[in-house]
Amino acid sequence: MNTLAPDRPATRRTLLRLHRPALLVWAAFVLLTAGELLWVHFSAAPRDRACRGVGGWCTYTVLTDTDNVMNLLGEALCHAPAAVAAWAGAALVGRELESGTAHLMWTQAVTPVRWLTAKLVTAALPLLAGATVLALVFGRVWSADADVLVTNWTWDRVFVPRGPLLPALVLFGLAAGALAGLVLRRTLAALAAAFAATLLLRLYLRDLWQPLRGPLTGFWPLHLAATGMVLALTGAAVAAAYSVLRRRTA
Repeated sequence: MNTLAPDRPATRRTLLRLHRPALLVWAAFVLLTAGELLWVHFSAAPRDRACRGVGGWCTYTVLTDTDNVMNLLGEALCHAPAAVAAWAGAALVGRELESGTAHLMWTQAVTPVRWLTAKLVTAALPLLAGATVLALVFGRVWSADADVLVTNWTWDRVFVPRGPLLPALVLFGLAAGALAGLVLRRTLAALAAAFAATLLLRLYLRDLWQPLRGPLTGFWPLHLAATGMVLALTGAAVAAAYSVLRRRTA
């Protein structure tokens, strides 16, 4: 046991180096989206308030319309988990199983369970950090500038990215991608399956939390209930991934 411990930092460094381009893309997405949200809060929303004043008048294009920008950002955040799932299924797990790289690592003092754990943890930390930042910024901007937005919290593009449901969906995408990669062991097949599964959850998420509108009222009770449902599905996907891994390597 002790002889394997020093390999853990090296394994993490290898994974970070291998998936550095994907991490850079994710970091760029987080920074650009957060920057656009801050532009809405500090520039577009104050402009719209001034325009609504007595005698106020403003002209702007479709791309600088506050509602259009917020709607676009909300939709992008809603679909980001599906992109994460596609990457996880194809690059994080599927490609290494298809190429035989994973089997080679398993013969070099890295157990299959440790291999999968290192991959999930190394990917989950930056994904969770970025999604949390985006959820906090989106929620703050939407709450502060709702007076100039033609929107409602029940809309998916507001309901999903406004709180912890967004990080939960990102983690589900990661788990679904890992599971698809382990089951299918083919890059493109895992990409398609993981993307489809996460997209379906995103599209039919409302069907999960809608029945709760009777006993639960208001944004936060429903949002937290939906978050709990997604986290439960994430836990199930992670457990299934480890189960598949153990069966295939027994």
